[in-house]
Amino acid sequence: MIEILETPPLNSVQDLGRLGLRCHGIGRAGAMDRVALQAANALLGNDENAAGIELQLFPVRLRFRADTMFALTGADCAPHLEGRPLPPWWVAQARAGQDLVLSPPRHGLRSYLAVSGGLDVPVVLGSRSTQMRDGFGGHDGRALTAGDRLEVLPSAPVALRDAAGHGALPPSLALAPPTAAQATDGAIWLRAIAAAEYGQFDAASHKNLWDTPWKVTSQSNRQGYRLEGAGLQRTVLLEMRSHGIVPGVIQVPPSGQPIIQLADGNSAGGYPKIAVVIEADLWRLAQAAPGNRLRFVSCTQEEARAAEREIASWLSSLRRLAGYCRRPALERAA
Repeated sequence: MIEILETPPLNSVQDLGRLGLRCHGIGRAGAMDRVALQAANALLGNDENAAGIELQLFPVRLRFRADTMFALTGADCAPHLEGRPLPPWWVAQARAGQDLVLSPPRHGLRSYLAVSGGLDVPVVLGSRSTQMRDGFGGHDGRALTAGDRLEVLPSAPVALRDAAGHGALPPSLALAPPTAAQATDGAIWLRAIAAAEYGQFDAASHKNLWDTPWKVTSQSNRQGYRLEGAGLQRTVLLEMRSHGIVPGVIQVPPSGQPIIQLADGNSAGGYPKIAVVIEADLWRLAQAAPGNRLRFVSCTQEEARAAEREIASWLSSLRRLAGYCRRPALERAA
């Protein structure tokens, strides 16, 4: 069991989300940085969809009520276990009664805590994720508060070969960047594919989309990121019926300032779509804080699939690492 001792609003239980329910008006929800949560579960040998805690506001303090292994991924939140500092992207063993303290990240925005076996909250519509907009899933359908206690699913008893724990390179270092320009530009680069209404925008808008930076505004959250930049305009203003949209879709309202739909985004909308950020780069977007600059680079479907395969291969390598670094508890006792 994990007891939440201190937490700001908006931290919640998430897995990889609800799929196949958009036709009923129910969005995906789930972790904003799906790669970080999958990596945490891979490092623990969990099912890839095991639920963990998404942390997006700090400081956070929690107490382990039983011995367990845990993993921290995503933004480096300077974790301390009973006063002992831990590296980022790390797996460690916690003993019953020990406290874990997490501080605001210096870089990035969201951190993820996974425990061996995964969190035991009810499965609602095929997922343990918190759907905060609609008040269901996760822990009582809401963000975590001080005093909450989260049960943990049973798992095979294991021990770490190295008592200090083990870790992995974060994807920002382990994966190829979206573009070589990233090395000389402080912006966060995202690969995107032109969407259905791309042709309705004028040539100046096409240039603005690909060639100019976009600022993440403070009106950004799990539902979507509102951007500020040069502006995007259609050549002809046409009324559009609402249509299905998914995380990553870049919509353009009448203001000309784009909105990127994200994990808690609408299931349908009527704003024209100029492009869509590929699934393999949504984790990069999830770590963008208000004030950060974004840049888009054009991508083909084949390149998007190749990026997904690269992530899958990296996650597989983490599982192999986890298998090497863990051993059955009985072996330790022997």
